[in-house]
Formats: sequence, structure tokens, C-alpha cells
Amino acid sequence: MEIKTVAIIGLGAMGILYGSHLAKRIPQPDLRIIADQQRIDRYLKDAIFCNGQRCEFHYVTPEEKTSPADLILFTVKYSGLEDAIRAVKNQVGENTLILSALNGITSEAMIGEVYGHDKVLYSVAQGMDAVKEGNRLTYAHMGFLCFGDREPGSSSAKVKRVADFFTKMEFPYLVDTDMPKRLWGKLMLNVGVNQAVAVYGSNYGVIQKEGTARDTMIAAMREVIALAEKEGIDLTEADLDYWLGVLSQLSPEGKPSMRQDVEAGRYSEVELFAGIVIDLGKKYGIATPVNQSLYDQIKATEAGY
Repeated sequence: MEIKTVAIIGLGAMGILYGSHLAKRIPQPDLRIIADQQRIDRYLKDAIFCNGQRCEFHYVTPEEKTSPADLILFTVKYSGLEDAIRAVKNQVGENTLILSALNGITSEAMIGEVYGHDKVLYSVAQGMDAVKEGNRLTYAHMGFLCFGDREPGSSSAKVKRVADFFTKMEFPYLVDTDMPKRLWGKLMLNVGVNQAVAVYGSNYGVIQKEGTARDTMIAAMREVIALAEKEGIDLTEADLDYWLGVLSQLSPEGKPSMRQDVEAGRYSEVELFAGIVIDLGKKYGIATPVNQSLYDQIKATEAGY
């Protein structure tokens, strides 16, 4: 069954990035941006811009009755996930497939509990360096969406449906046959780069060069490696090197989402990063002092908002 209609929920950096790309390639009504009426009114009044171009989106409220979407992309913050899951109810049908581009390792399970794990493909967003300020997004690298089946070693017809659609849309992607490991790898990356840049500097440049920020980032990532082993995930130093290579390709002037949150005075996803690492460390009796320190510093910053 060919994918023709797409629903996106969450107009943060990724939502705008992916939405603006798809909006240029499929009929406007076939790309639905799901949002409540208050947000829609604001989007229409202020407009949304991607690299200086105004985005012409088709907005749909959660209450509006439509035919099911063939593909749903979750691009909200973790704090908004539960509301977003409820908001897409009218978009989900028998053949709907769902991709979650959220950070962390928990969103797929949460969505699957509501709509069925058979509808959810595991996915990870990589390599984007988008910066969102107000209603304007700028980026140099779009990166790509990596996705695959929940069970390692397989590549199903559902994966092929999405891959065929992305190929047609010229949407950068990669199919991975070991997505649990990929999710843990992305968690390791975020635990390092998001938190280190939030605490030590204003952009990726601070962790791309030798120094305290980079050392802290790598130490935080190594704490994830130790926990992944306990969870049956084979993360190694080679994987750490891979993700450091991903970081090296980003624009030094770009900023991870947590740094953007700190600068805007927004509460971050620190519970999704250091919070999870600390909890798993307690579960397995493994010390996580670097993540504890980053957690404490970020929480102290947020307490001053």
C-alpha cells in the first residue's frame, strides 16, 4: 500500500524541517500538521519560516474528522508526547504507520501501547543542525531519518513502504536492521552532546575541539555504554567513535535542542537524558557521576527561570 498522506505533530525544529521538505513535494491537503486551534491561529498570524522561506502548511485540529493518515511523524518534545498521542487519534487507521523522531528510548513503547506496537517503526533522527528561534528555523544540514523494525535482524514490508515513500520524496533516510542498538547509540550521543553544550557553551564548536566540554561529553557517553551492556545492547567504543564522527560533520555554529532550551528559558529534556542514566545506574548499581553532575547543573539553571 503506497504512502500518500502524512500527518506531523509537533512544529519544533524537526517538525518544521521535515514539514517544509515534504510540503514542496506532495499536495497540500495530503500533508497535515496536527495542532490545537490556539496554536494554528498563532501559526497563521505569525507564519513559520524555514531558511527564510515561508512555510505554507495545511493545519488540522485533533478533533477534525479526516481519513486516516498513511504515515504519522511524531516530532514533539518528550514533555508533550502524551498529549500528542491523544491528539493523533483521528489520524490512525488500520494501515497507518508511525515514526517517532523523539530523543530517548521510550517514545516508541508509549505510542505502541496506545495504537499497537505493530504500527510503530523504531526511528532516530541524525545529523541535523537546525536552530529554531521564535517562528524561524535555519539549518545547513538536514541530516537523515534512520528507521527499521522493532526486532533486530528483520526488514519488513512496512519498512519498505516507508523507504519507497522517502525515496520518492527525496527525503534522506537510512534503514537499519538493529534499531534497538541505534536508539541506544542516539541516547549516548544526546547524553553527551546535548548536556555538555547546554552546560559549557553556546554551539557544537565547543565540543568539536579538545577541552573540558569535550572530555565531559565523552565521559557522560561512556556511562551509557556501561548501562547498555546491562540492558543487552552491544554498545562499544567503536560506536562512540561513530557518533563522534557524526558530530564532527555538524556546523560548529549549530546548537543542540537542549542548548536552545536553556537560551530560551525553556525546561529541557534532561530527565530523558541524565535522568534516565541516573535511574538505570541505580537499578544496576553502576555509578554515573558525570551525568549526575550535568543533571544537577542543568536543574540549577532551570530553577532560576
